Amino acid sequence: MNNQQANKTNRQMNNQQANKTNRQMNNQQAKYKFKTEPYKHQRQALEKCWNRKEYGLLMEMGTGKSKVLIDNIGVLHEKERINSALIIAPKSMYKTWERQEIPNHLPNRIYDKTRMVIWQPNITQKYQAKLDTLFESTSNLKIFIMNVEALSTNKGFDYANQFILNNKVLLAVDESTTIKNHRAKRTKNILKLRNIAMFRRILTGTPVTKSPLDLYTQFYFLNPQILNFSSYYTYSARHSITIRRTMGGHSFNLVTGYQNLKELTGKIMPYSYRVLKEDCLDLPDKVYVKRYIELTGEQRRLYESIKRTALAELHGKIVSVTNILASMTKLQQVLCGHLITNSGETEEVINKRIEELLNILDECTGKVIIWTTFRKSISQIEKAIIDKYKNAKVCATYFGDTPTDERQNIIERFQDPKDDLRFFIGNQQTGGYGITLTEAKTVIYFNNSFDLELRVQSEDRAHRIGQTNKVTYIDLCAEKTIDEKILKALRKKINIASEVMGEKAKEWLI
Repeated sequence: MNNQQANKTNRQMNNQQANKTNRQMNNQQAKYKFKTEPYKHQRQALEKCWNRKEYGLLMEMGTGKSKVLIDNIGVLHEKERINSALIIAPKSMYKTWERQEIPNHLPNRIYDKTRMVIWQPNITQKYQAKLDTLFESTSNLKIFIMNVEALSTNKGFDYANQFILNNKVLLAVDESTTIKNHRAKRTKNILKLRNIAMFRRILTGTPVTKSPLDLYTQFYFLNPQILNFSSYYTYSARHSITIRRTMGGHSFNLVTGYQNLKELTGKIMPYSYRVLKEDCLDLPDKVYVKRYIELTGEQRRLYESIKRTALAELHGKIVSVTNILASMTKLQQVLCGHLITNSGETEEVINKRIEELLNILDECTGKVIIWTTFRKSISQIEKAIIDKYKNAKVCATYFGDTPTDERQNIIERFQDPKDDLRFFIGNQQTGGYGITLTEAKTVIYFNNSFDLELRVQSEDRAHRIGQTNKVTYIDLCAEKTIDEKILKALRKKINIASEVMGEKAKEWLI
């Protein structure tokens, strides 16, 4: 049998299996009681994947792929197909699974907080006792959540491996482009884990961030037979166009384009569910996403120092709202990677905020608005984007010093779908009122203003008459900091500037 015949046969068998599982799912859904009712497209995704050994949820950010996976885990557990789940996610997202996604969507009859463990590298005696619960015999669902970086370490890999060997596990990689580099240690280790997991899932809205070659390890993780190449290099040879170049006495293949892409699409389609926001008629117009950022040691030290000083000033004194907001602003500056000293000088602070922003941009399609309250952050973001995309035309800045005639040009370019300008970087005070930016499908808040009106107005730059897409709003947030408090207040429609008074001031700083 030649390759074409074999592929045709595999597709036919897969389609037959898919039809069978769809019928099974229809029956199963009638029995499974969801904690949160799925949207139509989420139900469709679940119908296609729930009993499949391997499947890719290629769902755009904001369409609810996390919920689909959680429902999938719930159904399989109630069918006694699995007793455990291992979720591997980026550092900025893995705690969200523990604190929001799983508690929100996994039914209470299945959810057992005592059987959910989130990875931490420092194994104390108390944490060891918690890890041990993952290996106990129980009818309750066990969930192990790890950050993808942990799989670069021997300790992290050993625990993940032991967990899978001792349980019936669904193994999921969230934002699976984190394993696109076939040379990376974490990728190699995760591919080893796939061999012993009963079920495998990948989740991403942007499976291709740079080239079709990104797909190889993601689908190899699901099943090497999907793409049916023995190595990355044979896959690359089939789907890339190269020319031979010599430089410095060394010869190498330079990729100049890609080929056989319809063939590639045909291979992955039976094993994945793809949906974009514009395809989801049932989605709300606005989708809110929170992305957590870890503080560096330097940030944490500066943050705590400023907080202690502010609280000392409050002790036994009547302090103005202006002074309190000034302290809160300094805390925000540190979180954003800089600090304006009392002498007016700006000191940069080592941080991971820009890095996470760039990771998010890899996941985004279409045009993006990035809001920040700080001029320094605007310039840092602009430089990082230009460095990443090697093209100054992909971004523009919009703030108080932007000339009036240039402002209109920026708006017109951004609103032109054919123009290279993809990233609008501005502050809400200048750009948050009166302009239309409806070409954006994504709005990112690098940090938030204290002013509720500014938040509402800046959201509406993208979400207004002329917008034909769902809009996703992403807030960058450092855990257990003023970021969280500000965001919580804004979500509750609280104007912080009018709330920060008297004893309440301490609540904002502590």
